[in-house]
Amino acid sequence: MKQIAAVLLSAVVLSASGALAAGTSLETAIAGSHRDPVNVARDPYRHPKETLTFFGLDPAMTVVEIWPAGGWYTEILAPVLRDKGAYYAAVFVLGDSSPEYQRRTQEGYLAKLQNSPDLYGKVRVTEMGAGRMDIAPSGSADMVLTFRNVHNWMKAGFVDEAFAAFFRSLKPGGVLGIVEHRAKPGTPIEKMIESGYVTEEHVVALAKKAGFVLEERAEINANAADTTDHPRGVWTLPPGYALCREVEAGPKQDECKAPWKAIGESDRMTLRFRKPA
Repeated sequence: MKQIAAVLLSAVVLSASGALAAGTSLETAIAGSHRDPVNVARDPYRHPKETLTFFGLDPAMTVVEIWPAGGWYTEILAPVLRDKGAYYAAVFVLGDSSPEYQRRTQEGYLAKLQNSPDLYGKVRVTEMGAGRMDIAPSGSADMVLTFRNVHNWMKAGFVDEAFAAFFRSLKPGGVLGIVEHRAKPGTPIEKMIESGYVTEEHVVALAKKAGFVLEERAEINANAADTTDHPRGVWTLPPGYALCREVEAGPKQDECKAPWKAIGESDRMTLRFRKPA
């Protein structure tokens, strides 16, 4: 909480001083040298320009990103929204039972914000998790975005509360943009949670239950080569390579990764919902 408070304070007292020029466009942010090369390497799988354009991103919007993790999309959204809009990053709620990877990821994310105030000094950090759903003031956001997280909230048992929070934070007419690993139709919920792949129908049902209207689907992040039936679920594929983590680095690990690398990252749905006006 102290780290988060420090970042919130920095959002008030720091100003953007020019790592990227004022009025940064989406194209400029994506091409910017500030981005981590590891993140840039994933652009062919995550299609940031096409995805954010489909969702209708505008530099003057108030946008909430749910669980930004290490900041893949923060590197793009924060500069674009810095001067005319607002960017809320709703991070994990950490507790005694939180997974180590969440602690490690969040520590790195908050350090990323604090270490580059020219880029991230205006980011507004909030939290989302069990018992804490105040991701942004009610009715303040033009857009809520989340990337590959629905299965996590299903597993944690607060997926309905999460979608209700998205609805509450949005203005009438606001957009909910979701990218999620896509399971085959008819996949049982238990299998969705285990594998990380969720059916498109289930995501649509969750959003509609919260009051959203499905506006459009896109195949921007689809991958026909992904059969979705891997030994360690979606984490078998890049960038996780779950089966290869304990293999000695070098030729053996390269051999282990090769078939999964050939498939690429997961098949993903891309859905745009709207809160009725």
